[in-house]
Amino acid sequence: MTTAPPTTGAAPVAQALDLLAGRPLVALTGAGLSTDSGIPDYRGPNSPARSPMTIAEFRSGDDARRRYWARSHVGWARMRHASPNPGHIALAALERAGVLRSVITQNVDGLHGAAGSRDVVDLHGRIDEVVCLECGDVTGRDLLQARLLGLNPGFAEAAVAAETAPDGDAVLDETDGFVVAGCTGCGGVLKPHVVFFGENVPRTRVERSYALVEGLAGDGALLVAGSSLTVMSGLRFVKRAHALGVPVVILNRGTTRGDPLATLLVDAGCSETLTALAAAAGA
Repeated sequence: MTTAPPTTGAAPVAQALDLLAGRPLVALTGAGLSTDSGIPDYRGPNSPARSPMTIAEFRSGDDARRRYWARSHVGWARMRHASPNPGHIALAALERAGVLRSVITQNVDGLHGAAGSRDVVDLHGRIDEVVCLECGDVTGRDLLQARLLGLNPGFAEAAVAAETAPDGDAVLDETDGFVVAGCTGCGGVLKPHVVFFGENVPRTRVERSYALVEGLAGDGALLVAGSSLTVMSGLRFVKRAHALGVPVVILNRGTTRGDPLATLLVDAGCSETLTALAAAAGA
């Protein structure tokens, strides 16, 4: 069994609904799904160029970590108030209806869980958690935020005009003097519990995601929502689905790296399209 080449037409959303009807689904989601929640993405059609910090830079010394945590301190004060949008809510409804088996998300914002999705693979981790690089202790981001507020009174308020950036940080030029907090247990270096650029996705998450895709063989479909598939961490699952003959529907504004592997391309908004899919499924 092989997948059909990408299909275009006058009503691509309707075509997607027809192709997905009656099939068990797994969703692979990216930053484009969360833009309607006010969280900018890295590679959308209108997104400015971004230079996210790599893990090598983060580990390079105190200056880099001061810059990271100052930006994150300001950004988290905003991001923690983000709410699920209709796209997140539609996917949670599809799961409750038994149509959607699981969500594999490249996002770190936790909005799938907030919307009610239960079977979620957080491929790149969660920005609402912090891990110590020395002892491995994992704590809540809000606890660290309270400590940073005490160490840096007025810092976030003074940066009110700073632009919000993806992954829970903000665009700041001046971070000198920001005081970074260490692990309360061992005094070690704290890092957001997410996969930085240059880090590998934990093997258990990769294996779980492959298993979900492989479980679609025969009757299911993979729905990609809001991902440019630029990095291999997400694209590899599209490649696996294609190799297995599993239909792949890519819902995204603009082109993606996975377009040649798709059965159907839908250039439309995630919120409205996923809401229509949930309605069509009776979810």
